[in-house]
Amino acid sequence: MFILGLDEFLTRALNEDIGTGDITTMCCISPAAVSKGAFKAKEAGIICGMEILKRVFALLDATVCVNPIISDGDYVEMGAVIAEISGKSQSILSGERVALNIIQRLSGIATRTHEAVSQISGTKAVIADTRKTTPGLRVLEKYAVKVGGGSNHRFNLSDGILIKDNHIKAAGGIKNAIEAVRRTAPHTLKIEVETETAEQIEEALEARADIIMLDNMTIAEMAAAVERINGRALVEASGNMGEKNLREVAETGVDIISIGALTHTVKSLDISLKFFE
Repeated sequence: MFILGLDEFLTRALNEDIGTGDITTMCCISPAAVSKGAFKAKEAGIICGMEILKRVFALLDATVCVNPIISDGDYVEMGAVIAEISGKSQSILSGERVALNIIQRLSGIATRTHEAVSQISGTKAVIADTRKTTPGLRVLEKYAVKVGGGSNHRFNLSDGILIKDNHIKAAGGIKNAIEAVRRTAPHTLKIEVETETAEQIEEALEARADIIMLDNMTIAEMAAAVERINGRALVEASGNMGEKNLREVAETGVDIISIGALTHTVKSLDISLKFFE
């Protein structure tokens, strides 16, 4: 897994946690001491971030050996060993928290995404994330969504055109906004429009939007919208989707279900590191 700037990010995280030195470890553990241990899943879920786990310790001490037992995307039961580690005790202890924080969060996102994807199995809909990510962690969190079986929405504001409610108000309507976009933006970018009413859907269709987002609509409203759009644009369901019955949403015929909760309210998967006796 290659991510531009990953080492810089991990170095900042290690500096933040270690500060001027891991004083507890330096005071009670000999620099010559070596340890072996295992990372264990304390609950069932999808694991994500194994390469990052290795990289954290490589940046701290190249002599530390991390041996992954499983791969990103693998489902594990509670108690499963996901990786073994050996090397200087001081190095392992100093990198433990950063490594755990990252793989726990990514595994939590992958697990939550997998659950959502499983709920809509057999339908044509796909589960997608949003830009509601932790600042500085977007690439990693969106990677975790992919590991969990989901799809990625825009990575950033330059990645695609999404005309939302405030854009519509500021531009004077959907038609005005789309016409302005067509005059300015590259033809290679698709145009998505957020809609809240049947009237806005009609306006988006007339302006030839490529993707129509149905924001905070009921199941009945979504089904009616899909029928009205009738394949003339991709249809995305959005708005508190993490609280809805995803199977019912998918069965309305929408193409995409975007869920901000995949990344912004996810529970980290519980993982621990235990040294062997």
